[in-house]
Amino acid sequence: MAEITDSATRVARDLRVMFSRLRRRIREVAQDADLTPSQESALTLVSKHGAATASALASAEGVRPQSMAATLAALDQHGLIRRSPDPTDGRRQLVTLTEAGQARVEGNRQARDEWLSRAFQERYTEEERQTILTAIELLERLSQA
Repeated sequence: MAEITDSATRVARDLRVMFSRLRRRIREVAQDADLTPSQESALTLVSKHGAATASALASAEGVRPQSMAATLAALDQHGLIRRSPDPTDGRRQLVTLTEAGQARVEGNRQARDEWLSRAFQERYTEEERQTILTAIELLERLSQA
């Protein structure tokens, strides 16, 4: 196995730091003051998974079922999710988004996309945006198994 070069170490560190900062900034753009980051994350997760049990959501989020139950209770109080009996197992409930929950997820997604698009438009030249697109193509290799 080849030795890890200084440039590879620096790229790994700088990229991780930059992604953390960018992720934090993107979250700030549409973050609602009345929801915690874990509630925002769970809301997005429910949106992606569709109807799911609390335990499945906890597993997907990497949290304890008790933590997910508390998070879902808060989302329920805000009227963002609904629970209905699982047709295959009446002991379990399926969690889905209400219309208000779906609207909130979509609004947040749109606000984030708009902020990011505007930032690229205002802060970078066309040539720089093309360079970023090329870099993204290269970075795609990291996400592949």
